[in-house]
Amino acid sequence: MDNIWETLGRIYENGVFIYGTVLLVTYALLAIFSMISVRAYAKRDNVDQLNTLLSSPLAPGITVLAPAFNEGLTIIFNVRSLLTLNYPRYEIIIVNDGSTDNSLEQMIEEFQLVPVDFAYNAKIQTKPVRKIYKSSNPAYAKLMVIDKVNGKSKADAVNAGINAAAYPHFVCTDVDCILDKNTLLELIKPVMQEEKKRVIATGATLRIANSCEFDQGVMTRMRPPRQLLPRFQEVEYIRAFVLGKMGWTLLNCVPNVSGGLGLFDKEIAIRSGGYDHSSFGEDMELMTRMCRYAHDNKIEYAIRYIPKTLCWTEAPVTVKIFNRQRTRWARGLAQLMYAHFGMFLNPRYGRMGMIIFPYNFFFELLAPIIEFTGIIYYIVMGIFGLINWPTALILLLFVYTYSVMITTIAILWDQLSFKYYRTWKEVAFLCLTPFMEFFLYHPLIVIFALRGYWYFLTGKKSTWGNMQRRGFQQTPKPAATAAAAK
Repeated sequence: MDNIWETLGRIYENGVFIYGTVLLVTYALLAIFSMISVRAYAKRDNVDQLNTLLSSPLAPGITVLAPAFNEGLTIIFNVRSLLTLNYPRYEIIIVNDGSTDNSLEQMIEEFQLVPVDFAYNAKIQTKPVRKIYKSSNPAYAKLMVIDKVNGKSKADAVNAGINAAAYPHFVCTDVDCILDKNTLLELIKPVMQEEKKRVIATGATLRIANSCEFDQGVMTRMRPPRQLLPRFQEVEYIRAFVLGKMGWTLLNCVPNVSGGLGLFDKEIAIRSGGYDHSSFGEDMELMTRMCRYAHDNKIEYAIRYIPKTLCWTEAPVTVKIFNRQRTRWARGLAQLMYAHFGMFLNPRYGRMGMIIFPYNFFFELLAPIIEFTGIIYYIVMGIFGLINWPTALILLLFVYTYSVMITTIAILWDQLSFKYYRTWKEVAFLCLTPFMEFFLYHPLIVIFALRGYWYFLTGKKSTWGNMQRRGFQQTPKPAATAAAAK
């Protein structure tokens, strides 16, 4: 019996060693691929391209969709931000998904909205639309507000917006997000530059808005978050977007486009069935179905990512809200893997089936499970005195050092490429975060992911809840600053 347990232990240890080695090598390769992608983007990127697009009558029209549920604290601020976007042909559709606060009333008063007759074509089924509003003020002619019955999901709200969209491309964002004024110009560029393939989606880097300064919906000063939990998320976002997704871009293997900001081909999205209202990871799920549709219909497609930060989102500042968010994301990933498992290692789906899906399965879905079982395994082994402590500590130190190194490279590479932070003191402050992340933040990610998997397995009911916004920090006005100093 002892020999059996010893053999099983060795098999487990060897399996984890191989798994960890492949994962670390993958991260290293993605870092290299990312640097190549960012340098290539920098060579292509210039102001003249944006100016040409801005003045071109051939620029494709874009619909900006933003679902809102009980966002009264920030709704006016965020809509004003969307109205400042720099693009020749676009419209804004805010979908009020049955808010129980005063979100709709605020918008009606602030933007002088009135009910209008509108030929709403429900290509995708959603909960009923009550009214559609447009502004009586020509200054807000681009704005439309849809008031609908609550669909208990972000997906249902966005689908209503897609049904009303007038243009061939739509940008999906959240009303707790602030967009760069050139967001639409930047997102549409890959669509217009690609000659051989149909670009079905474009994404860009997201960053944390907490502690940044804004004026009239425009970001005026970017700072690392002061609070620890948002700062951990900032570091995580930089690593995921700058190293991860930009690395996959080189291989045309982008796993998904973030729900916080993404430009999508409306026709492909509709033909794919729109967002799945039953999914807890609606952005990943739609992207997977769009890719699947393209493969099934022999459409040569591409998904592009932009290394620039074009969107700032308000991050959870309490563990309770963060738990809710990450549990939902993990549950969405489990749903996706289960619903589309037929794509796993299926050559019919090209890189999606042979690279992206296996990567998501082994290194996204299984990672928290393997980490948790590994901890339990070593605790049991420690109790029975079966651990070679010098070897175990060296291994732990290696993993810790590697994790800190990869994250620090991402932070420094991002700053050297785009110089978002004004001072190197701020960069150094952010570079200290990875040293704590391994012990304070990563365990939370694992616990909340396992909770999401458990909810998926047990079918626990959940709805689109209120994330309890705190609002954005406004840039102090000179007069107000002077008055405060007296």
